[in-house]
Amino acid sequence: MNTNDAIEFFNELDDNEQLNNHVRPGARKEKHPLRNPKKVPLSVQKFVQAQDDSKGSFKFTYKAARFEEWWLLDSLGGFYEHKWITDVLRRVKGGKEASVYQCRSGVEVDAPLVAAKVYRPRSLRNLKNDQQYRVGRVDLGEDGNALVKSGDVHAIAKRSSYGEGLRHQSWIAYEFKTLELLYEAGVDVPKPYAMEKNAILMGFVGGIDTSAPALSTVALELDEAKSLYDRVVRNIDLMLTHNRIHGDLSAYNILYWEGDITLIDFPQVVLPESNPASWNIFLRDMTRICQYFSSQGVDCDGRKLATELWLSHGHKVVKEVDPRYLDAEKPEDRQVWEEQK
Repeated sequence: MNTNDAIEFFNELDDNEQLNNHVRPGARKEKHPLRNPKKVPLSVQKFVQAQDDSKGSFKFTYKAARFEEWWLLDSLGGFYEHKWITDVLRRVKGGKEASVYQCRSGVEVDAPLVAAKVYRPRSLRNLKNDQQYRVGRVDLGEDGNALVKSGDVHAIAKRSSYGEGLRHQSWIAYEFKTLELLYEAGVDVPKPYAMEKNAILMGFVGGIDTSAPALSTVALELDEAKSLYDRVVRNIDLMLTHNRIHGDLSAYNILYWEGDITLIDFPQVVLPESNPASWNIFLRDMTRICQYFSSQGVDCDGRKLATELWLSHGHKVVKEVDPRYLDAEKPEDRQVWEEQK
């Protein structure tokens, strides 16, 4: 399959989901077709036909295009077979790296709804900048345990096709294992339930008809903003206590629902004691957080907050955020750069 064709096809799916998510309250949602449904790339069609060996008995409510349907069947079939889920209801978030789906729970889950985060096929993901997060991390396998076989370790180092598959799996496993660790520690993260080769299943934040919005989209009263700021700082402190830095934390990766917050998206989690870039990454996280809460009227300083938390856990401080750890496509990172110049 041509990667560009597949990326374009997934982008079409994202566009259609955005159209469905912007219907005015109370209006009837229509299923928008692809811009030109007769022109699904031939390479994508062949890919679907070649891979169409999914769990045929798993039928779900969500009306997916054929390529996306195969992707979901292949990624979520194991959850269905093991009675973690009974149905896929809708897609609540599309992204370049993964999409999140609202699912109806099975008998093995203690909640009516769960969220399935399904990573896109490895060939569609851009992992060129992930090495900064992987430093100091031991690669994990499908079972969440460290890869110790010399052949696996060599394949990852060589960046062979097999090795890239292992790196992809490790990226997913780190998110799931981090959720397990932090949930047990009392951090405000979704409850993790299960992991498959290309997806993780966790608690759903929101209601049957509405998923929780990102905090970045919410305007807070000052008293609530101060309270939630303190809550976020408590979460960050707890994460440091358990030797974890989010690595991409901002108001975009914090969900807000009925006055509570939930931190999400942990595949790039950083280990501060073993990653030499950890201070830069942590300072960037704290700067982003304070940018949002400052806009809500909270008196906070990202560098001061980062320094106090960092030193309290016995780590050393360096001068400023290295530009290598900033993403020019993210407004919050551009603001960090402007403030440092």
